[in-house]
Amino acid sequence: MSVLDPAFILGHYNYWVSIILIMIGLYTLIAKKNLIKKFIGLNIIETAIFLFYISLGDIDGGVGPILPKEGAVADTMIYANPLPSAMMLTAIVVTLCVTALALSFAVLIYRRYGTLDAGRLMEEL
Repeated sequence: MSVLDPAFILGHYNYWVSIILIMIGLYTLIAKKNLIKKFIGLNIIETAIFLFYISLGDIDGGVGPILPKEGAVADTMIYANPLPSAMMLTAIVVTLCVTALALSFAVLIYRRYGTLDAGRLMEEL
């Protein structure tokens, strides 16, 4: 099966969406001068990484590793990997803290320099 095969692309759409979101975030980081827009681009990249890792933990027909269904034998069930989801919950909390810190720095930068334009800030520094 080729990577350019439509069935392959549609079967792995979540990975392609992650790649597209990462590219959008990278474009925002590189092309935009405003610090707030750069923070938004960084958050888009982080969200794409969350989507990618959670997609890795998904198994077709897999169930959550909590309790087997009534009458089901636990050894014959296919379980989805819970580790990527647990790691991403931690990463979401870290991302929230980093975003809050970055926005508070943006407020301080604006109060001191009167602008959030990265080019003007580099000139003043």
